[in-house]
Amino acid sequence: MTYIAAENRYDSMPYRRVGRSGLQLPAVSLGLWHNFGDDKNFETQRAILRRAFDLGVTHFDLANNYGPPYGSAETNFGRHLKDDFRPYRDELVISSKAGYDMWPGPYGNWGSRKYLLASLDQSLERMGLDYVDIFYSHRPDPETPLEETMGALDTAVRSGRALYAGISSYSPEKTVESARILREMGTPLLIHQPSYSMLNRWVEQGDPNLFAALEEVGAGSIAFSPLAQGLLTSKYLNGVPGDSRAAAGKSLAKSQLSEDNLRRVRGLNELAESRGQTLAQMAIAWVLRPQSAGSAVTSALVGASSVRQLEDSLAAVNRLNFTPGELAAIDEYAVDSNINLWAAALDA
Repeated sequence: MTYIAAENRYDSMPYRRVGRSGLQLPAVSLGLWHNFGDDKNFETQRAILRRAFDLGVTHFDLANNYGPPYGSAETNFGRHLKDDFRPYRDELVISSKAGYDMWPGPYGNWGSRKYLLASLDQSLERMGLDYVDIFYSHRPDPETPLEETMGALDTAVRSGRALYAGISSYSPEKTVESARILREMGTPLLIHQPSYSMLNRWVEQGDPNLFAALEEVGAGSIAFSPLAQGLLTSKYLNGVPGDSRAAAGKSLAKSQLSEDNLRRVRGLNELAESRGQTLAQMAIAWVLRPQSAGSAVTSALVGASSVRQLEDSLAAVNRLNFTPGELAAIDEYAVDSNINLWAAALDA
């Protein structure tokens, strides 16, 4: 059946401006890191994407190696785009990234100009696109000068293959330096994509911290893993389900389900219930709260394995406000819990 988007798709989702740019993103965006590879049902993918757009999610986030296998999430998304979303292309923000391993040899990883631009061309071909809206350096490369990596992002924008440049998992210091290099080239840094959740608060640490750095350079942020790879949901309150990421060893190790962490999750779950939210909804709303070092996170990036899970996450926008008392109560449980899988990138 031909897909026709809901006429009221912009009625309930708030949109936030990205830093000092003209671009706005939905408060909640959909990431295709999991659940859109060849190991997942194609029709379930279609249903998730359709429902997301019908509820105001205009931003779909990918990377070159999302799958499995590598590249399959972009290939599958390209099919969905052709079948369902081609008439709505100008209503969508589509992003991709390169920086982690993609193909064998010295030119299929990290941050060289050769890798980033070759990867972008491959991503465009897989998705059937002339351009992506945002192209990211997925992680800093300790062996490649920042000037080369940022120069590749500048080329991507100037060549029309991307509209905006972004970075992910860069330290505050490298964020400021990357923004300076890009600014001198005439391509502003639009956005930073950090991991951030109630159990992974590295972005608030340091002087300056990441939020202060982004405020300084005028860039926005989109927080990935706001649900701590699924830990900040009701899924693990009573053990490890057989179909969970932890059981499969996918981005959440059983060792991270320590009794201390589960105690924190249970405490946060009680606070969420007192607010009339699910734990996932409160976790997403918390990430989007105002920050003392500047404006709030622009968008929270969530995944979804079903329409029901997607709808639960998107309902977070129905209550984004917190009282000072609620934030203080949350802080008793919301502490770093040794779950940042991307910490090594910050030291690069």
